[in-house]
Amino acid sequence: MNTATLGGYFRVMLLPLLLLLLSIGGLGAYYETNDDLIITQLLRGSTAAAPVTHLYLYFHGFASGLAALYAQFPAIPWYGLSLYALLYVALVLLFAVLNRLLAGWLTGGQITLALTLFFGLVFIENSLWFNYMRVPLLLAGAGGLFAAQRTDRGWAIVVGLVAFGAAWLIRPSAAVLGLLVAVPGGLWLGQRRGAYLLASALLLAGVGGFFLTVTRSPEATRFRVLDVLKSNLNDFQLYQPQPKTTSDTLGVQAVSHWILSDSTLVNEAFFQRTAPPNADFFLRESAPVKLATLGRLVVRDYFPLLLLNALIFVSLMRSSPTRGRLFFWLTQVAFSLLILGIGVGLKLPPRLGLPLFTLFTLGNVIYWLRLPPPARVPFPRLVVSLLILTTGIYSYKTLHRKQLLAAERSRHESYLTALNRATVGGQILVTANLEVAYKSLSPFNVYVLPQPQLPLTGWATLHPSLPTLRQQLAATRDFSASLYRLAERPGVRWVLAPEVVPFLQRYAQYHRSADKAGISFTLLNRITPDSTLPQLYEVRLEIIEKP
Repeated sequence: MNTATLGGYFRVMLLPLLLLLLSIGGLGAYYETNDDLIITQLLRGSTAAAPVTHLYLYFHGFASGLAALYAQFPAIPWYGLSLYALLYVALVLLFAVLNRLLAGWLTGGQITLALTLFFGLVFIENSLWFNYMRVPLLLAGAGGLFAAQRTDRGWAIVVGLVAFGAAWLIRPSAAVLGLLVAVPGGLWLGQRRGAYLLASALLLAGVGGFFLTVTRSPEATRFRVLDVLKSNLNDFQLYQPQPKTTSDTLGVQAVSHWILSDSTLVNEAFFQRTAPPNADFFLRESAPVKLATLGRLVVRDYFPLLLLNALIFVSLMRSSPTRGRLFFWLTQVAFSLLILGIGVGLKLPPRLGLPLFTLFTLGNVIYWLRLPPPARVPFPRLVVSLLILTTGIYSYKTLHRKQLLAAERSRHESYLTALNRATVGGQILVTANLEVAYKSLSPFNVYVLPQPQLPLTGWATLHPSLPTLRQQLAATRDFSASLYRLAERPGVRWVLAPEVVPFLQRYAQYHRSADKAGISFTLLNRITPDSTLPQLYEVRLEIIEKP
């Protein structure tokens, strides 16, 4: 093995591993949202009657394997280890693409420096501020670019398709989106054969999506539909609720608190009645706020990539027109419209925005490197100064984010430790908004909480496993009936967010009848002085006074 081959192996295989380990060891790794720990709890069976092997919307095939691993070796953080391993694979594929692209222009040492800068100024956030959505986006796009760059190598095509397939199994929609954004770069790398390859991958994804649709059970279909509808209301602010009855008013309040288990209140018909499409509300109230937020966040979070794209644009405008230039500018318009559509029509959180900007900018770099050398870098001294300034600003931003995340993790881990002490001796833990404490926790820790745990809030309360858990704990699948039965059962610990308690009181009052008592909630113990976190309540049935 010659020196060049060894250098390439180091840059493509070892350098990504070294950089990831340095990032995790030096800065840490933190969950961006509470989704990952909620999923982990389902896989471990902490918030379900048994370990969940089918998550319906994502982790197809992965869920059963992870659940089996947790059952066999519960002290190992299988979820975090598995997803970071796939994140490493995505980084290897991206480094392989960049290494081959730059080989004709830079020396081995310069390529190593360029790859290190790419990691430090672009990729590092994916490791520091982790969410599972980052993996399918990056893995699908990197796999597509890797295969398109090597269409003459059968093994490379297989690797690219396997990477896309794994991404699709984790989250089909994210994998398709990641590959679509990488299509321009794939076309410039692989030309016609690259187009055929990418089209084949998208066709396979379409076939897989059709198979999932026709084989989906009724309960999985309900889960998917309601998950979309509650996101349209809570996450995307697409609708303005207009309840007309007491029941619908209670339903709107339930959805606002993410209490989604009562199918008599929260169902498809409820959303159709109370949250009809309202273009006037969206355009007048929601869209302007979301557009301003989008512009601010894009500039703040992705300014290194924006500067690189600006440099590419200036270089193109200073060079002679070449074949394919019109297509390049059309892709810029298309990507801008995509970002506007996602950011204003839905939302563009960092776990989605950074992978998309990364993959699309790599496509622009691929096109840029096809230009004649004289048009390569405009204003080189200014570019070097901007690079130094950008590196300094982004390093400060990353270190500041690390400090904030570390402080939040310390606060949440201390709270969870106090929660374990406060609920000792309990047989069942009922929670509301405990998910708030899951943010910024570590993907490499296994957090053991009292179980069985029945969550009253969060997107997971739509999961089909929850009625079975209620049946196991309260001998009824009905949500309202389970609250009454648990309120009179000894050994139940209620850890509730203070802002949810008034709603639960109204909900209990709504279901009260002549032969059914109400439910009282009394603050028993402040687990933490932090008012944003749940506290321990005493919950019991109210006494019915007989005439």
